[in-house]
Amino acid sequence: MAIISSSFCILISSFALLSTVGGDEDRKGGEVKRVLLVFGDSYADTGNLPTSVSRSWKPPYGITFPGKPSGRFSDGRVLTDYIASFLGIQSPFPYRQLKNVDTETIRYGINFAHGGTGVFQTLQVDQPNTTRQIDFFQQLVDKNVYTSQELSSSIALVSLAGNDYSTYLARNGSFQGLPVFRTSVIKQLVLNVRRIKDIGIKKIAITGIEPLGCLPRNTASDSYRNCNAVENNFSQSHNILLQQHIWALNYEFPGVFKYLDLYKAFISALKIDQNSPENLTDKLKPCCGGVKGEDCGLVDKNGVKKYVVCKNLSHSFYWDSIHPSDNGWRAVYSALKPSLHSLLL
Repeated sequence: MAIISSSFCILISSFALLSTVGGDEDRKGGEVKRVLLVFGDSYADTGNLPTSVSRSWKPPYGITFPGKPSGRFSDGRVLTDYIASFLGIQSPFPYRQLKNVDTETIRYGINFAHGGTGVFQTLQVDQPNTTRQIDFFQQLVDKNVYTSQELSSSIALVSLAGNDYSTYLARNGSFQGLPVFRTSVIKQLVLNVRRIKDIGIKKIAITGIEPLGCLPRNTASDSYRNCNAVENNFSQSHNILLQQHIWALNYEFPGVFKYLDLYKAFISALKIDQNSPENLTDKLKPCCGGVKGEDCGLVDKNGVKKYVVCKNLSHSFYWDSIHPSDNGWRAVYSALKPSLHSLLL
């Protein structure tokens, strides 16, 4: 039985993308109360991948927001943008887009997330894994970019969407040993978030893995009619183990670590009803893609589009074969929102 497609790899803003997502700036006397620091992959990346390697910088990505490609793997906003909105701040600036580290540029935080990466080295071999992203953060802290008081009032978001597992399957060609590898992934993730805490961050939100079996790339073979139960079971096994470790971390450091249940939020947002396969097909089919399975944004040597974009973009959940649309992320955020308030305590 197949579990996660060996080709499954989450791939994942420009210097002018300092815009809000419907939230008001949380500041008093011009001073921002909260700073958001982001680590992870394409579910959180807002423009760190180079334009030369990422299709997120090509049309039709960004057509909903900001109206052109911005380095986000969506037609619009991603998880980072909605979390920032909840905090009442603008989306943190992408690390790779920093020209000068000044107070105005980093006042809302910094996004270190790079699409396609994981806790270990992935198929995106030339991009920084989470450990390296934290290195970037540490280097800035060592330069006193943020004061200890600013760090203690900051919030970190750590996204892990599955690239380590897809890389493992691509390199090993077998599911044998995957449970052991899962333990290694969680162990490294725990080391990473502990390190972020040690740098001085008092609130750290860690995402669980989404239902991998519902990703369009993994439901295409079934004409987008049903999620793959085996793959979803694997997602849940990862999440259960992760929650156990987060519980242990909070026993040692009460209230620091917060689990964000992306699995439950995706299922809730999709409103999956296995008894209504026709409706489920509409929800699981990507808005953008090729009739023969080509990736969204792909063009031939003459520049002719090999993809189509759905007519009802505002009703879509998935934008491409892996990533939610702006509408999809909004629905996920709505499901997550009640659990986010603990980040403010």
